[in-house]
Amino acid sequence: MADEKLNLIKEELNRAKEDLGDLEMYIKEFSSFLPLAVCTVNPIEIIININQVFQALTGYDSLEINGEHLAKIFLEKEKIKNLLNLTRKRGKVRTKELVLILKDRKEIPVNVSVSIRKDRDGNFIGYFLALFDITEIKKFREELEGKVKIRTKELEDSRKALINMLEDVEEAREKTEEEKNKTLAVITNLADGLLVFDATNNLSIVNPQAEEFFKVKSKDLIDKSILELTKIPEFSPLVRILGKEIKEIYRRELTVRKDLTLEMSTVSLIREKEKLGTLIILHNITREKLVEKMKTEFVSLSAHQLRTPLSSIKWALKMLLDGDIGKITEEQRDFIKKTYQSNERMIALINDLLDVTRIEEGKYLYNPVFTQIENIIQSVINYYQREIKRKKIKFEFKKAQKKFPKLKIDVEKMKVAIGNLLDNAIRYTQVGGTVTFFLDCVKNKVEFSIHDTGIGISIDQQERIFTKFFRGANAVQMETEGTGLGLYIAKNIIEAHNGKIWFKSNPKKGTTFYFNLPVEKEFEEFLKKF
Repeated sequence: MADEKLNLIKEELNRAKEDLGDLEMYIKEFSSFLPLAVCTVNPIEIIININQVFQALTGYDSLEINGEHLAKIFLEKEKIKNLLNLTRKRGKVRTKELVLILKDRKEIPVNVSVSIRKDRDGNFIGYFLALFDITEIKKFREELEGKVKIRTKELEDSRKALINMLEDVEEAREKTEEEKNKTLAVITNLADGLLVFDATNNLSIVNPQAEEFFKVKSKDLIDKSILELTKIPEFSPLVRILGKEIKEIYRRELTVRKDLTLEMSTVSLIREKEKLGTLIILHNITREKLVEKMKTEFVSLSAHQLRTPLSSIKWALKMLLDGDIGKITEEQRDFIKKTYQSNERMIALINDLLDVTRIEEGKYLYNPVFTQIENIIQSVINYYQREIKRKKIKFEFKKAQKKFPKLKIDVEKMKVAIGNLLDNAIRYTQVGGTVTFFLDCVKNKVEFSIHDTGIGISIDQQERIFTKFFRGANAVQMETEGTGLGLYIAKNIIEAHNGKIWFKSNPKKGTTFYFNLPVEKEFEEFLKKF
C-alpha cells in the first residue's frame, strides 16, 4: 500500500518535472518571440538570462553577458540603481529613458520598463527588464523639435513683424486721423463754402459756411444726387450751372439771392489717375460786386454824358469837312480831319467803356440763338480783307473737313470777340507776315485758334493780358492807338458762352490765341425730362 502511494507520488513528480520543462521551453520560445529586448536579473542585479532580441540589440550573446552586473550595460549607473529601487516599491516601472552601452561601446538611447519577479509563495526573486531602442524615434523627435523650433522662431518672427506692422498701421491710422481732423477743422472754419460730390455725383460733404449760404442743413443734403438737389429751391441756380455731370467751372458767378452773390469754381479730386469726386468752392463776392456795381454805374453815367457832346462834335466836324458851312482851305481841312479822327477815337473808347459796363452788369448777351459758327467767322474775315491786303499779310482760314454743329450764341457779340482777336493779330503783325485761323470740333467742343507771326507778348506781361486797359509795351510802341479793352471784352464774351480762352506767345516770334465753345443743350431742357 505504501509502495503504491510512493509510485503515484513519483509519477506526479515526473509529470510535474515534464510540465515544468515544457513551461520553461514555452517561456524561452515566448521570450525569443517577443519584439522587445528582455533580460532576467536576480535580486543582486546580476543578469541571468537574455532573449535573442537582447543579443541582437546589445551584441552580447548569453555566455558573454549572463553573470555580469546589470550596471555594466548602462551609462548612468546611479539611474539604473534608482530605477530598480523604485520598481521594488511599486512592483513595476514603465518607459524610463536611459543610455545603453553596446558591446562595441556604442551608446544608444533606450526606453526601459522593469517589473519584479516573485516565486510561487510571493517572495521577491529578481527583475524582468524590457529594452526598446528609441534611436530613430529620438532622432525623429529631435528633427521634429528642430523643425518646431524653426517654425516657432518663424512664427515668433512673424508675430513680431505683425506686431510691428500693426503698430505702424496704428501709427499711420493715428496720423491719418490727425490729418483728417485738421482737414475737417479747416473745412469747418473756412470762410468759403465747400461742397464735395463723390465719384457718382452724390453730395458727401457740406461745410457750415455752405449751409449758411443756402440756408439749409447738411443732414438734409448728404447722399443726395445732383438731380435730387434740383428739388431744393435754394440749390436750383447752382445745379443749373453745374449740369448733369458737374462741368469744370472756374470763377463763375452765382446769384443765390438779391443780397448774396457767390463766385464758384470746381476742382476734380484725382488720386492715381482715378477721379474720386468733385470739390466746389463758393466764395462770397457780394461786397466786391456792390463796389464794382457802383464803379460800373459811375463809368456808365460818365460815358453816356460824354457820348452826347462827342456825337455833336462829330457831326459838326463832318459838316465842316463836307463843306456844308462853307469852303475851307486845305490846311484847315487837314487840321479838322485830324480833329475828327481824334474824336472818333474818343467815341470808340466811350463805346468800349459802355460795353465793359454792360459786361459787368451781366447784360451783354441779348439774343443767343443756334447758328453756324463758320458763317460768323467768314463775315469777320471779310470785314478785315482790306486791312489784310493793305499789309500784304498771308492769311489762311483752315477748318476741319467735317460738319460743325450749331452753337447757341449771341451772334453780334461773338463777332465782336472774334473781331477783337483777329484785329490784334493783323494789327501787331508786320507787313508781309502770316495770320492763320484754325477751326475744329473735338468731342463736345468747337475749338478755335488764331496764329500770327507778329511781335508777341513779353513773358513778364503775359499774366495781365486780359485785364482792362492793359497794353503791352511793345504793342504801344508799334501802335499808339488802342484802349486796352479788346481782349478783356473778348474774354468776357467767350466765358459768358461757357467757353474758355487762353494763349501762347513767344516774343518777336508771334502769338496764338485759343478759345473753345461747348456743344450742348441747355441744362433746363435736360431738367424737363424729370
